Amino acid sequence: MALAVTLSIMGTLTRLLLIMIGTVSLGLGVFGMFVPIMPTTPFLLLTAFCYGRSSDRLHRWLVSHPRLGVYLVGFLYGGGIPRRAKRAALLTLWPGIVLSCAIIVWRVDNPVVIVSVPILIVVIASTVTAFIVTRPEPLESEGEVAPFC
Repeated sequence: MALAVTLSIMGTLTRLLLIMIGTVSLGLGVFGMFVPIMPTTPFLLLTAFCYGRSSDRLHRWLVSHPRLGVYLVGFLYGGGIPRRAKRAALLTLWPGIVLSCAIIVWRVDNPVVIVSVPILIVVIASTVTAFIVTRPEPLESEGEVAPFC
């Protein structure tokens, strides 16, 4: 009997912890929608994971939300990334990469860092670009993107 009560309490605490982590992650994701250097999708994916493990109601709310759900459904259910979102991601990614590399070259005195860090940054950005470009696009029906939910 005591073991069952302990497990029940631990399950409840785990659910509450996941809801709290998901809510903080949701706040960071929404903040990232307005701040260019903050990512949005990774935080919303963490939120979806936490809510999916702790509350069906919160998870359904998140994936069916008219603004937030768009970021998630393509990743969660294979709906793809709309062409417009791919373009926006790449048009914000690469200027940031070029600016970062220019600042490193301009401000750092160590020749090893001047060469190695920009190369590493460009390799990572190229991998992200390849990932984004190779994602499928949502199915189109009569000229409009099919709804995700």
